[in-house]
Amino acid sequence: MNLPIIIDVEASGFGKNGYPIEVGIITENASTWCSLITPEDDWQHWDESAENAHNIKREFLYTHGKSAKEIAQQLNEKLHNKIVYTDGWMHDYVWISRLFDAANLTQRFKLEDLRNVLTEQQQATWHATKDQVLKELNETRHRASIDAKVIQITWLRTRSSSSST
Repeated sequence: MNLPIIIDVEASGFGKNGYPIEVGIITENASTWCSLITPEDDWQHWDESAENAHNIKREFLYTHGKSAKEIAQQLNEKLHNKIVYTDGWMHDYVWISRLFDAANLTQRFKLEDLRNVLTEQQQATWHATKDQVLKELNETRHRASIDAKVIQITWLRTRSSSSST
């Protein structure tokens, strides 16, 4: 069974001024990749509640982040011609677009809403299964690659339970 490639984006905040600060993926063979993103000069919005959720300070991005161009290039290399799923399509689509716009690069993968490929049975058991996965993994950090991993494991478990019923 092929696992879906999952992407997750952490951002400076919601709304039209939010921008990506971290992106994480988990591939079809369950390997993860994650990177912080240095804010562009015109990326000024910062929401304290978002910072509290992901526990990443803006200053930390300047010392540990990589440029939008470098991240966009790496995403294109890793995801070239692939379909990549997100459980937060409305937000992640905007943030990924903002990243590629800042990098002045064309996105070479297709971003899809995970809900489009979930069966009714998967949707019915999604939240309870995801809560169980979070509890089992016992991850205390709300970070992009961890979130992507949780989503992929949840997909797999809900898929397995729906095919056995």
